[in-house]
Amino acid sequence: MHTTVTPFTLRPWREGKGYGRRTGWRGTSAEFGEVTVEAPLRQAVPETLVSVLRGGLLPETSYETRGVHTDVVRLPTLNRATLRLGDALVAVERNRLGLTARQRGLRLRYGGDAYRLWAGNRRSWTLVREADAEDPGVRVAVRGTGRLGGRRLEVTVTGRALPADLALALVFAGVDRAALTRGGAVRAALSRATGFWAESQY
Repeated sequence: MHTTVTPFTLRPWREGKGYGRRTGWRGTSAEFGEVTVEAPLRQAVPETLVSVLRGGLLPETSYETRGVHTDVVRLPTLNRATLRLGDALVAVERNRLGLTARQRGLRLRYGGDAYRLWAGNRRSWTLVREADAEDPGVRVAVRGTGRLGGRRLEVTVTGRALPADLALALVFAGVDRAALTRGGAVRAALSRATGFWAESQY
């Protein structure tokens, strides 16, 4: 069901201590209810990081990264990732060599709908469901503001949204999106070049 969405805010949350500690983002949408992004889940499988969105009227959505690099990062990354919405797999493509924010962004496909997600900076991103013959599409903008204990994510929706639109946009609160920014893309390219050079020396 397509719904007009009132702007709302997600704030950091934390529960428990030590191995049982849970962290992430939580907020309430007037239309879809309480939303929680747990980021990341307590690690149960070696070399795996998972963030999950749950709550309200949104479908459960998970973003998972696998690989040895998960031992040295705090959140799932864009590398070797799997995105699921409910029981369905979401196809994800990325242009690592894109020059602009939109060119570097992700292309998602779910249930016949095409999406694009790009980062304005390290704390803000936008997801757009592209228009088709039957629907004008929708834009979900997430803007990070504040510092330390005052941090928050302000969510604004333009157009009439589906639950999947919100779920796909908000699960990225639990993902390391740095490689979508200009600085992050440059660092990632240098890291790859250094790795290729080091491997060629053996």
